[in-house]
Amino acid sequence: MIFLITVLLILLLMVGAAIYAIVQKDLLFAVIASGVISLILSILFLILQAPDVALTEAAIGVALTTIIFIITIRNTVRYEDERNKKKKQKNVKKLAK
Repeated sequence: MIFLITVLLILLLMVGAAIYAIVQKDLLFAVIASGVISLILSILFLILQAPDVALTEAAIGVALTTIIFIITIRNTVRYEDERNKKKKQKNVKKLAK
Protein backbone atom coordinates (compact mmCIF):
# COMPACT_ATOMS: atom_id res chain seq x y z
CA MET A 1 0.00 0.00 0.00
CA ILE A 2 2.79 2.42 0.88
CA PHE A 3 4.56 1.50 -2.37
CA LEU A 4 1.46 2.41 -4.39
CA ILE A 5 1.02 5.72 -2.54
CA THR A 6 4.70 6.58 -3.11
CA VAL A 7 4.48 5.82 -6.83
CA LEU A 8 1.27 7.82 -7.20
CA LEU A 9 2.80 10.78 -5.33
CA ILE A 10 5.85 10.70 -7.59
CA LEU A 11 3.65 10.52 -10.68
CA LEU A 12 1.61 13.47 -9.39
CA LEU A 13 4.80 15.48 -8.89
CA MET A 14 5.90 14.60 -12.41
CA VAL A 15 2.58 15.70 -13.92
CA GLY A 16 2.76 18.94 -11.92
CA ALA A 17 6.27 19.65 -13.21
CA ALA A 18 5.14 18.88 -16.76
CA ILE A 19 2.22 21.31 -16.49
CA TYR A 20 4.58 23.95 -15.07
CA ALA A 21 6.99 23.43 -17.98
CA ILE A 22 4.18 23.85 -20.51
CA VAL A 23 2.65 26.94 -18.88
CA GLN A 24 5.94 28.73 -18.13
CA LYS A 25 6.73 31.65 -20.44
CA ASP A 26 10.42 31.88 -19.58
CA LEU A 27 12.39 29.24 -21.49
CA LEU A 28 15.04 28.81 -18.80
CA PHE A 29 12.47 27.88 -16.16
CA ALA A 30 10.75 25.54 -18.63
CA VAL A 31 14.05 23.75 -19.28
CA ILE A 32 14.72 23.45 -15.56
CA ALA A 33 11.22 21.99 -15.10
CA SER A 34 12.00 19.53 -17.88
CA GLY A 35 15.14 18.50 -16.00
CA VAL A 36 13.06 18.03 -12.86
CA ILE A 37 10.71 15.77 -14.82
CA SER A 38 13.67 13.64 -15.90
CA LEU A 39 14.97 13.54 -12.33
CA ILE A 40 11.60 12.40 -10.99
CA LEU A 41 11.42 9.79 -13.76
CA SER A 42 14.85 8.45 -12.82
CA ILE A 43 13.75 8.20 -9.18
CA LEU A 44 10.65 6.33 -10.34
CA PHE A 45 12.81 3.90 -12.33
CA LEU A 46 14.95 3.37 -9.24
CA ILE A 47 11.88 2.61 -7.13
CA LEU A 48 10.68 0.17 -9.80
CA GLN A 49 14.03 -1.66 -9.45
CA ALA A 50 15.57 -0.65 -12.76
CA PRO A 51 18.83 0.99 -11.60
CA ASP A 52 20.53 0.82 -15.00
CA VAL A 53 17.66 2.70 -16.67
CA ALA A 54 17.56 5.16 -13.76
CA LEU A 55 21.26 5.89 -14.11
CA THR A 56 20.96 6.39 -17.86
CA GLU A 57 17.96 8.69 -17.44
CA ALA A 58 19.80 10.70 -14.81
CA ALA A 59 22.91 11.05 -16.95
CA ILE A 60 21.23 11.82 -20.26
CA GLY A 61 17.87 13.29 -19.32
CA VAL A 62 18.82 15.38 -16.34
CA ALA A 63 22.41 16.34 -17.02
CA LEU A 64 23.22 16.31 -20.71
CA THR A 65 19.92 17.45 -22.21
CA THR A 66 19.40 20.20 -19.65
CA ILE A 67 22.93 21.52 -20.13
CA ILE A 68 22.58 21.55 -23.92
CA PHE A 69 19.27 23.42 -23.71
CA ILE A 70 20.66 25.99 -21.25
CA ILE A 71 23.71 26.62 -23.45
CA THR A 72 21.42 27.06 -26.46
CA ILE A 73 19.18 29.51 -24.61
CA ARG A 74 22.21 31.52 -23.46
CA ASN A 75 23.45 31.85 -27.05
CA THR A 76 20.17 33.14 -28.47
CA VAL A 77 18.69 36.63 -28.36
CA ARG A 78 15.22 37.27 -27.03
CA TYR A 79 12.75 38.57 -29.60
CA GLU A 80 11.74 41.43 -27.30
CA ASP A 81 15.36 42.51 -26.84
CA GLU A 82 15.92 42.50 -30.59
CA ARG A 83 12.85 44.70 -31.16
CA ASN A 84 13.90 47.13 -28.43
CA LYS A 85 17.39 47.35 -29.93
CA LYS A 86 15.93 48.25 -33.35
CA LYS A 87 13.70 50.91 -31.78
CA LYS A 88 16.68 52.44 -29.97
CA GLN A 89 18.66 52.52 -33.21
CA LYS A 90 15.78 54.33 -34.96
CA ASN A 91 15.56 56.85 -32.13
CA VAL A 92 19.31 57.51 -32.29
CA LYS A 93 19.09 58.08 -36.05
CA LYS A 94 16.20 60.53 -35.56
CA LEU A 95 18.15 62.46 -32.93
CA ALA A 96 21.22 62.55 -35.17
CA LYS A 97 19.24 64.28 -37.95
